[in-house]
Amino acid sequence: MEPPVAEALSIRAWDGAVEATPEAARRPAPTAAYGDVPAAFTIGGRVRVTPNVVLAPMSGITDSVYRTLIKDLNPGAVGLVVTELVSIEGLARRDPRTFGMLRHVPREHPLSIQLFGSDPVRMAEAAAIAQDLGADVVDVNCGCPVPKVVKRGGGAELMRQGPVLGAILRALRGVLAIPYTVKIRAGWDDTSRNAVEIARLAEGEGAAMIAVHGRTRLQLYTGHSDWDLIAEVKQAVRVPVVGSGDVEQAADALMRVRTTGVDGVMIGRAALAQPWIFRDVAALRAGIVPRPVTLAERLATVDMVLARLDAELPPEAALGRARGLACRMIKFIRGGGALRESLTRLPSIAAMRDQVARAAAAPEPDDDIPTPPPRLLFH
Repeated sequence: MEPPVAEALSIRAWDGAVEATPEAARRPAPTAAYGDVPAAFTIGGRVRVTPNVVLAPMSGITDSVYRTLIKDLNPGAVGLVVTELVSIEGLARRDPRTFGMLRHVPREHPLSIQLFGSDPVRMAEAAAIAQDLGADVVDVNCGCPVPKVVKRGGGAELMRQGPVLGAILRALRGVLAIPYTVKIRAGWDDTSRNAVEIARLAEGEGAAMIAVHGRTRLQLYTGHSDWDLIAEVKQAVRVPVVGSGDVEQAADALMRVRTTGVDGVMIGRAALAQPWIFRDVAALRAGIVPRPVTLAERLATVDMVLARLDAELPPEAALGRARGLACRMIKFIRGGGALRESLTRLPSIAAMRDQVARAAAAPEPDDDIPTPPPRLLFH
């Protein structure tokens, strides 16, 4: 028997409202228009990123199915999408699963393929493969904090291995005709917040853009992203700098560009619960209050995700991804806990779609929580 699902499902709060930080709660109301906020930048003189809002790479999430979903839900509002991190060792071994991570469709462009590893020769080989398969940009991951990546010398470990990173970037310069970039963190820990140093090194070795997540490796995803340090990186280099971390709502993206001078922002985790956040950024930039997403629209989107995964991926892989994405997308609805529990226990995507359809057909409660307008806080 399928687990019970609460009949009363409703939006708990405005669709864009994720758990607010104390800092966000103190922000004053907007006092100026958003039209002065820069809206585009160029990578390496050839890849135009417009608007300057980027879908961040997320392991196990930003595959082609998810990237196209974000592009379709936010038409014209995503300037660049980045793949989940791809192993250079897997590409060197011609592993079919790894090669499958490079799959993409035309409407994803401009597309950045992110690679991780620590061997300059393998990195160059992998980058050449990515270029041949249609990447517009190759990105070197210097920020992943996961132990299995770090222990092999990749990810955030490269923040402690400047000479190795330099050798990697020189190797890329020898094989690529497209721009290459790096994504870094604030540093390894609070005693080695060396993002400025690593950014200068990367620029000196030809990196055409620096993306900075403002947490250290030891922070993982706790605490707060240090946007003051991200602003320091922007001041230290001439190439575009994209900031990342704690962009929780549409207004946050515009505020960060205005107050730090960065050329653009990356949005990652916030796009999981609110995949419409990019179009909300575009709306605010145009002076339009974003339209709240209804419960029916949210559940219809969940169903669309499930259908796409079912069509694109092998059954076992599709089911795993479906559970993760669906649960994140229904996090902010009342009664969503029971639905999430149900979806994680169902044996197939077909069963999950049936359960979502039943939830969508359930009547809304009379005491539904009113949907407030979006938080337009800005400073």
